[in-house]
Amino acid sequence: MKYVEKVQSTQVKLPYENTKEYYIKLEDIEEKPTYNIVKRVFDFFVSLLALIVLLIPMCIVAIVIRCTSKGPALYIQDRLGVNGKTFRVVKFRTMCVDAEENGAQWSEEDDPRVTKVGKFLRRFHIDELPQLWNILVGDMSFVGPRPERECFYDAFETYIHGFNARLKVKPGLTGLAQIAGGALMPPEEKIVYDVDYIKRRSILLDIKILFKTVETVIARRYTSI
Repeated sequence: MKYVEKVQSTQVKLPYENTKEYYIKLEDIEEKPTYNIVKRVFDFFVSLLALIVLLIPMCIVAIVIRCTSKGPALYIQDRLGVNGKTFRVVKFRTMCVDAEENGAQWSEEDDPRVTKVGKFLRRFHIDELPQLWNILVGDMSFVGPRPERECFYDAFETYIHGFNARLKVKPGLTGLAQIAGGALMPPEEKIVYDVDYIKRRSILLDIKILFKTVETVIARRYTSI
C-alpha cells in the first residue's frame, strides 16, 4: 500500500455562497476525567480488535482501489484535533488523484471527482476504516466531531463565528451530526450538533451514537438523539 499527502491550500471552494453570519457560543466545558479515561480505554481496545479482524478485508479494499483507478489506495492528510493540534488522518482514497489540483473543495452530492469504487466505499463509510489507526494511537475517538482541515476551519470561522469550539474535544469517527444528516449537512448545521454533543457528552450518549451510526449506515435513515 502507498500513501500520499494532499497539499494543503489556503484556497477553499465551497458549493455555496456565504450570505449569512452565524454565532456559536460555548462556555467553559465541564471537565470529565473519569469519562475521558473510560472512553480512551474503550477506544484503544476496540480499535485494536477491529484492526485485527478487518486487516484482510481492508487489504482487499486497498487492492481493489489500486486496480480500478490511478493512484495510491490510501492517503494521509493533515487535520486539526483537540485544542487545534495537527494530526495526520488516514483514509482510503475515493477520489481521482487530481481532485484538488485547483485548491481545497468541499465535497458535494454526486461529486464528479469520486471514483466508481469510491462511491461504494463512501456509501457504506468503508473509506473511513483506516482511521481505526488514528483511534488506536489516540488522535481520534470513535465518537466526536468529525476532524476538518485547517483551511476549512479558517473558511467556516469567517461566517460561523465560534466554529472552532469543535476543537475543545477529540474528533471522532462518527458523531451527532453524522447520524442526524451525514457528510453533506452544511457546516452551519453541523456545528449545532457538535456543540450539543460537547455539552452532553457521556458514555451512554456515545453508545447510543455508535448504535445509531450502524443503523444510519445500513438503512440510510438519519435521526437525532
